Amino acid sequence: MKNPLDSVSLTIILGVVFSIIVMVVIPGADYNGPGLSRWLHVVTGIFWIGLLYYFNVAQIPALAAAGADKGGPGGAGITKYVAPRALLWFRWAAVATWLTGAWLLGSVFVPAFTLQEGSRVIGIGVWLGTIMLFNVWVLIWPNQKKVLGIVQVSDEEKAKARRIATLTSRTNFLLSFPLLLCMSGQSHGLPF
Repeated sequence: MKNPLDSVSLTIILGVVFSIIVMVVIPGADYNGPGLSRWLHVVTGIFWIGLLYYFNVAQIPALAAAGADKGGPGGAGITKYVAPRALLWFRWAAVATWLTGAWLLGSVFVPAFTLQEGSRVIGIGVWLGTIMLFNVWVLIWPNQKKVLGIVQVSDEEKAKARRIATLTSRTNFLLSFPLLLCMSGQSHGLPF
């Protein structure tokens, strides 16, 4: 029998099943719509932001070092096998995080999005998340397709695409800090 931990998909399924068991077993736990949407928002957000941090702290610097290492192994393994898979999870986790955040906010979504009184902290978080989602799909992903060779372009276009994708990813990395401050501040009652 195959160990389910040998499969990412089976591990995710088991994680969800165990979470459902915990929801059922804990007396008085309220995992109705808001509880479920908060949990899904946190899980998808960890996927998204975790990959964003991986790209900016580990992969981008490692690829730069690999490119500068003349005679070294280069970055082909990362660009061929790791980056496309990580970018798949990254861009869809961005969508899932935004959608579960909108679901979580429910009737507060429009007041937050329009920065109305009482919803400004979370509203700033909503706007930062929206900008970051836009960046993922409109700037990072189309340029990464060029960098990874999914879309064939000249070396000059590839270099330009690499620069745009890197700076946009770095912008999202920067924006993630105030985003997390606003999200945690709103839900944990921090005084700002």
